[in-house]
Amino acid sequence: MKKPIVLLTYFLVLAANAQNPIITQWLRNTTGITGRHYVSGNPTPINDAVAANVQTVQYSTNWVYVTTNGIPAYITGPFLDGNPSLATSQAGAIFKMPLTPTQNTGTPTATNGGNIGLFKNGVALFDYRDGVSWKNSTQTICGGPVMPACTGDAVWNRDAIPAERGGFDCAKAHPAMGNYHHHQNPSAFNLDLAVISTVCSTYPSDGLYVINTAEHSPLIGFAYDGFPIYGAYGYANADGTGGIVRIKSSYQLRNITTRTVYADGTNVTDGPAVSTTYPLGYFREDYEYVAHPSDASYLDAHNGRFCITPEYPLGIYCYFATVDANHNSAYPYVVGPTFYGNKTAVKVTSISEATTQYTLANPDFNLSKLNIKIYPNPAQDFIAIQSDMIEDNLNITLIDELGKVIQTNEILQGSTLCIMDLTTVNNGIYFVKVASSKDNKTFKVVLSK
Repeated sequence: MKKPIVLLTYFLVLAANAQNPIITQWLRNTTGITGRHYVSGNPTPINDAVAANVQTVQYSTNWVYVTTNGIPAYITGPFLDGNPSLATSQAGAIFKMPLTPTQNTGTPTATNGGNIGLFKNGVALFDYRDGVSWKNSTQTICGGPVMPACTGDAVWNRDAIPAERGGFDCAKAHPAMGNYHHHQNPSAFNLDLAVISTVCSTYPSDGLYVINTAEHSPLIGFAYDGFPIYGAYGYANADGTGGIVRIKSSYQLRNITTRTVYADGTNVTDGPAVSTTYPLGYFREDYEYVAHPSDASYLDAHNGRFCITPEYPLGIYCYFATVDANHNSAYPYVVGPTFYGNKTAVKVTSISEATTQYTLANPDFNLSKLNIKIYPNPAQDFIAIQSDMIEDNLNITLIDELGKVIQTNEILQGSTLCIMDLTTVNNGIYFVKVASSKDNKTFKVVLSK
């Protein structure tokens, strides 16, 4: 009589698991969309024959298996620092992640080079590093893409975000030997309040989500310990009260002019003095952690906190993709420098246990809930049509006052933005129609050059 009870328990566990956000929140490719990329000097994207976003999601009683090529729906590239790589297919990589993450109550596990998490579109998350560090004996930086033939001291480790900014594409990402990844908040440079890269001007793209200061940011991925990652804004208080605020890193730049000791006072091999060549923030060790116990909007040493979110109404530990007041990325960016939980996720080549495939269709959406923006308005040379991240394609049509279709475009699944070039369109009043397969909405636009 025990076998039926065991089977019933198994199916009850599977049914409960099917509602777990680490199963349901992946952006699965249901439209056949493929990747696109720019090459330097050509502002027309090239279509790739590689399926974008996540291909399949399977789960067992303890694990979820996410299959992806590591390619986003938004346009990648170009990488203007001489990086010879393109974002290339990871050939159906399978990421095995825990359904029930657990806190690490022992010594925290440091983040590492390479994948430390997975965004919901199947793109890799890296930590701050790029493999470059200071070498005291030669008084230079070594390693990584800069000088791969030499090895630095690994004492003063270069921060990829300021050091490699010139090589990030519009979505703030780049490839490492083809493995396309974000080190930081995955929203487009040109949507920051202070724009610190002009790459989007020639090669417009978008990112995984759009920062909205009035709404809780979406769940954008999961770390390798299984805990969720959110965008830059959340509830002021961990219990879901207090309104929407920017969630802040508790790391700040140290007040130093020389690099001889760590923030905890440890005497270490010297790094370069602070200078215009090596400014504060160039190395990860330039930061110190300062707790803010009286303000719940500041995060802990792992860049997270326990909190209630729209996807986790009972609460869970969450990481946040931190930004400063200008929406520029803020160290430690997403996860780190250590994991909160037990790091159990791994990349596997096959699945060796019985699983159930998550096959529920992506949910229908109402256009009124997509936070659609048309800007600038009045417009001159272009308009940008922007929405929250979508689960389907949106058709965009520019129509004149007589009802004539002037131009068409799309916001593709997994994207948030499309650009319409108006350089050959005459001044006047126009209408932008945004349509899904079940709904449409029209916006008035004035063109005044």
